[in-house]
Amino acid sequence: MKKGIFIFSVIFVLIAALAGWVYYRYYFVFGEGVKSGELNYVVKKGVIFKTYEGKLIQSGLKSNAAGKLQSNEFIFSVENDSIANILMLNSGETYQLHYSEYNATLPWRGYSRYVVDGIIK
Repeated sequence: MKKGIFIFSVIFVLIAALAGWVYYRYYFVFGEGVKSGELNYVVKKGVIFKTYEGKLIQSGLKSNAAGKLQSNEFIFSVENDSIANILMLNSGETYQLHYSEYNATLPWRGYSRYVVDGIIK
């Protein structure tokens, strides 16, 4: 009887630990913020899971290597169809996008760890 309770307890702890790890890795919002810039594009793409992916060009320059300059880019995913449709119809406009940052990506959420969940302006 005690052996059965021990095995049940061990299995329960392992399942709870696995559930906690999955939550932290894929569903825990690591950070939130706002990025502003000129919307370059938003596209719907994917083989199995069709997701909305976009790029925002921010003002300023960054240096990746010696002698190379390029603009700051914010690459993001969008879960909400209505937000994605608004962005798709207004490419080239300046936006402030509210986003949530996750620790890892999920195929049905998008390719980026940054998921836009609102338009501020």
